Amino acid sequence: MADPIHQFQIVNLFPVAKVGDTQIMFTNSAAFMVAAVAVITIFLLAGAASRSLVPGRLQSMAELSYEFVADSIRSTAGSAGMRFFPFVFTLFMFILTVNLIGLIPYTFTVTSHIIVTVTLAMSVFLTVLIYGFYKNGLHFFNLFVPKGIPVYILPLIVVIEVISFLSRPISHSVRLFANMLAGHITLKVFAGFVTMLGSAGIVGIAGAVLPLSLVVALTALELLVAFLQAYVFAILTCIYLNDAIHPGH
Repeated sequence: MADPIHQFQIVNLFPVAKVGDTQIMFTNSAAFMVAAVAVITIFLLAGAASRSLVPGRLQSMAELSYEFVADSIRSTAGSAGMRFFPFVFTLFMFILTVNLIGLIPYTFTVTSHIIVTVTLAMSVFLTVLIYGFYKNGLHFFNLFVPKGIPVYILPLIVVIEVISFLSRPISHSVRLFANMLAGHITLKVFAGFVTMLGSAGIVGIAGAVLPLSLVVALTALELLVAFLQAYVFAILTCIYLNDAIHPGH
């Protein structure tokens, strides 16, 4: 059976720079990130090219993606959160695209690597932190002091709130990473069963029907997960940005 972990291997493609004795390489992960950016750019430019009053399919999809993210921001962070629309929209489209590309056989799933999801989560965390202090100053600390809490348990609540805030990048990144990693490993394992049983003759081919059916079902489920994980990452980003805009609310 094929190694289910092999699909996550980072492969050096060619060197791009040298810093001292360290060679900086362009990897397959970077290649698929560039491919995702190219796909998103082409999709949005093509969708906005006609600007028809009665939109076609491509324009409708582009407008739908815009409105979907905009509605998510307004519903969680209010109209003031729309200043972060480019940031949230970029995160959503990038994660969704690399998730979908990763479902194509013999491609690479960028979000299956924790370093990528941590980088995305840290960009959200630092944006919230920097903007929170920029807009609210020391009043940003109201985020850690919920209103209506009795004084005698307030120190404990503050400690819990601080720990919860500092752990956001961990939960934000691990959720996306774990779902993409586990789903692709499961697909690979069942696909390996199909190949193994199919090579065992007539009886094996008959036995491969069940795992093949599971592969089809899991692929459909992974399509849903690819979208849901992009949405969850984006909506959590909106919730965290709301804390920076309205601390203590």
